[in-house]
Amino acid sequence: MEEFGVYAVFGVNGPPQRLLSAEGSCRVSVAVPSNIHQVVLFSSGPWGERICVNAELNDARIPITIGKLTPYNKCLSWEQWEEETWTDSVTLNVSLEGGNMSKSEPELILAVKEYTPKDTVAPLAAREHNSKRKRRRAAEEDNDDKNGGKMEEEENTCPNGSKENTSPVRKVQGQTKISQKLFASRADVSKTKAAANGETQGIVGRTPPQSAARMKSRQAKTPTQTAPLVSPSGRWGQTLCPIDTQTAILIGGQGARMQFCKDPMWKLCTEDMSWVAAETLAEGPTPEARIGHTAIYDPDSKRIFVFGGSKNKKWFNDVHILDTQSWRWSMVEAQGKVPPLAYHSCSMFRGELFVLGGVFPRPNPEPDGCSDSLYIFDPQLSIWYQPIVTGNKPSPRSGHSACVMQERYIYVFGGWDTPVCYNDMYMLDLGLMEFSTVKTTGKSPSPRSWHGSAAISDTKFLIHGGYNGNNALSDAFIFDIDTSSWTEVKLPQLSVPRAGHSVISMETTGYFSEEEKDGDSMRGTLMIFGGGDNEGNFYSDLVTVAVEELLDAL
Repeated sequence: MEEFGVYAVFGVNGPPQRLLSAEGSCRVSVAVPSNIHQVVLFSSGPWGERICVNAELNDARIPITIGKLTPYNKCLSWEQWEEETWTDSVTLNVSLEGGNMSKSEPELILAVKEYTPKDTVAPLAAREHNSKRKRRRAAEEDNDDKNGGKMEEEENTCPNGSKENTSPVRKVQGQTKISQKLFASRADVSKTKAAANGETQGIVGRTPPQSAARMKSRQAKTPTQTAPLVSPSGRWGQTLCPIDTQTAILIGGQGARMQFCKDPMWKLCTEDMSWVAAETLAEGPTPEARIGHTAIYDPDSKRIFVFGGSKNKKWFNDVHILDTQSWRWSMVEAQGKVPPLAYHSCSMFRGELFVLGGVFPRPNPEPDGCSDSLYIFDPQLSIWYQPIVTGNKPSPRSGHSACVMQERYIYVFGGWDTPVCYNDMYMLDLGLMEFSTVKTTGKSPSPRSWHGSAAISDTKFLIHGGYNGNNALSDAFIFDIDTSSWTEVKLPQLSVPRAGHSVISMETTGYFSEEEKDGDSMRGTLMIFGGGDNEGNFYSDLVTVAVEELLDAL
């Protein structure tokens, strides 16, 4: 029987090189030659009790991208053109988890010379010395910090680890605030619109600007994460999907320095509001890292459907399904046509996914545009189709919200289409498949996108935060569909500016004070996770508000 091994191919013409074997070290680091633009990592042989292989591409000490080999996902690949920060000082770090290794202590190898073709031995050897110097210099800097210098706060981790309803502040030393902005200002958008060549970064309504932030991120140190995280790292653009009264699933997101999160999947246990890292709990091919996707739960089939999103300059139109009974991922080979979309809305109605709006990529020199189309995915037939819709439908937009009310109506609010930000309201009657404009009364929310929304009763839903073209917002409003009226609510838990955060409402059990406990009592709870303030701060806190408290504030 073939023994287990992990191999890498550097470049399109390079031979496979064994990095890990059943009898060798469980960790290796290889300097990637400067002339290599593609890397493929794969496993061969029986996995046995081995759990996964963690892989990282690093620019000095800054992670560029990460991946994971499992018994169900045995190959990874990277291209320089996809990862914008790929430079001449990239290393590939690979580590194995699980199994009975012959060496209890992992060994760090800087270059695997015995498996390197002759024409690349010299570059690897030279790069080894550079890597040593960089690590030695970084270690000296760390010692200086410990001996009196101000230690930089660890990236993307909650500093207090408490359950207080406060938002930690994460400012990265050595970076200006503008390099951390989630979205461009209106002035930036106007300049980009005038250019109209699709190359200038910063168009609001597409993947947030990346290149400038990543260039600056190389100037700052990133402490190595040695202890396992006990809660998700700070992020925005993720999804938080409730599946029952005790569980919600967090998927994806992007954190500080425009890096996709190393911990892309978590399980929230609402009995004690604790987190469990869940990436390795599920079998099957996991979705590629992304933001601006949607994840929605079907209570009948007990499956989560993940659709779309973006990663750097890539958009997705794939559908991934997580079966919460077997905890296994699968990818749908769907028929029909749906464009790659990000920052769209997705609603579940009678077992089908209703996808509206979003950003889609256009060929250069046109800038990326927003959609005004409605697409429906039928999981039973694995097919996409466009329904016949009448009435006054919303204009093209992205970053809007959509709430299903009374299992009959979808209310669409806000969104963005460069350079316009909206605060209008539309309603889709799912029985008639007819759109109509909703005329509202009361103080309505200001124009915004990337806000959070959640239904809090049969007739009311909440809008919180978002981005208005210049700043992240911290206000909250409740809309009553019976009276078509807005009411602003002010609670201290909702006072932190956030955009790109997750807002869900679910019935919970067990998370009550002593005076609230009453047998098997349940209550509605609003939960807010993550997001950013467009000033360099990314949040990892979980804010909870009793729905009863929200309704009492009206």
